[in-house]
Amino acid sequence: MWVNFQSFDNEILIQGVKFIFWYNGKLINSQSIELDVNNLGLLYGATIFTTLRVYDASLSHPLTNWESHIRRIQTSIDFFNQYCNWYQPNYKQINQGCEVMKQHFPVLRITVFPDGKEWIIGRNLPANLAVKQQQGITAMIANSNLSRSLPNYKTGNYLTPWLAKSIAENDSSQEAIFVDESGNWLETTTGNLWGWKDGCWWTPPIDAGILPGIMRSHLLNSLRNQHQKVREEAWTQELIRSLETLAYCNSVVEIIPIHSVIQSTGKLKYNPQNPSLRELQKIFI
Repeated sequence: MWVNFQSFDNEILIQGVKFIFWYNGKLINSQSIELDVNNLGLLYGATIFTTLRVYDASLSHPLTNWESHIRRIQTSIDFFNQYCNWYQPNYKQINQGCEVMKQHFPVLRITVFPDGKEWIIGRNLPANLAVKQQQGITAMIANSNLSRSLPNYKTGNYLTPWLAKSIAENDSSQEAIFVDESGNWLETTTGNLWGWKDGCWWTPPIDAGILPGIMRSHLLNSLRNQHQKVREEAWTQELIRSLETLAYCNSVVEIIPIHSVIQSTGKLKYNPQNPSLRELQKIFI
């Protein structure tokens, strides 16, 4: 039950949470949005979205990767527009909305509907993020019949990742890892996988059927600019068992170690304090 309503600076505060969002060129003070009952996003999850972390309250900060997030929206819409009428949004309005919303939230989610209307919501960083970055988390292998819809694109049809993560959390894990029909590891429900062994970083290839994450690309570029070895290969059971350390990344949490993975054949353990992982985390300092 919602309690403790109070007005502050023209915003609605409920239990310390700001209920404001940006929709179609306007800042709206509410915890609900009005959509037509035939809205394709409402009916079918027909939206594309991107989630970014705004560093130092600046869209131009290198770690915010603003241009990469906008390019994700543009290229996704170009792809879907080959098959249906999907309109590019007003990017000036998106920029304006993010400039407003970043004053209140460090994390922004930009959603675009097929009619081109933009919807921007904000949230805080995850609880205990610093602890997770240092100590790591536990993950479990998702059921092989669970797979992301259109994995190369970030669409609003996110039922499978939400379901897989919920199952993991109900089983005392914090993440779930998707696998293909051969049992190869692909990605977590919210990010891309990274592993270290033999003086080299390893990450699954895009053509395996994973999201080309913006933070994944940022890390790849940073590592290669530092002349470090990176291999993009299928994550077979043989490779998985030989890794010294394991982690996942996304644009919000940066990179988080995974110290334990629960699968049907038993638990795999990885070192969350591996020096190579700490070196990787320095990219964000």
